[in-house]
Amino acid sequence: MQWFEALWSTAAAHSGILQLSARAASELLAAPRDVVVLHGDSHHGNVLDFGQSGWLAIGPKGLYGERGFDYANILCNPDDASALAPGCFGRRIALIADISGIDRRRLLQWVLAWAGLSAAWSLEDGADPGCRLEVAKLAASALNTGA
Repeated sequence: MQWFEALWSTAAAHSGILQLSARAASELLAAPRDVVVLHGDSHHGNVLDFGQSGWLAIGPKGLYGERGFDYANILCNPDDASALAPGCFGRRIALIADISGIDRRRLLQWVLAWAGLSAAWSLEDGADPGCRLEVAKLAASALNTGA
């Protein structure tokens, strides 16, 4: 997926969690599952209540790839405090895996990959990637411990 170009270069220049994110992304992209048309920017600010029309997703990027990609962004939102609230990450992972039917481990890999990509974009923009890096670390830890 072309979207991950920023992660490859950023991971090459940095060590640690960004390299783990790049490795997870490479593995996922090498053997995609459940390939569908994706929104590409699913998060709390892009799903709005239009009253009688119901809830609608706005701002689609129109990507094509594994559906787990669209769920990963949710874990970094709606804000840093919510994303990093104690116990929130594990509850969200369990809920998303249960409702979507996506394998929990695969979902965690997508979160690790996505959070690394988002951190890379933040670094490119001169912004603080702190929360994204912390979410990536949460995903990596859960992958390592099976928690």
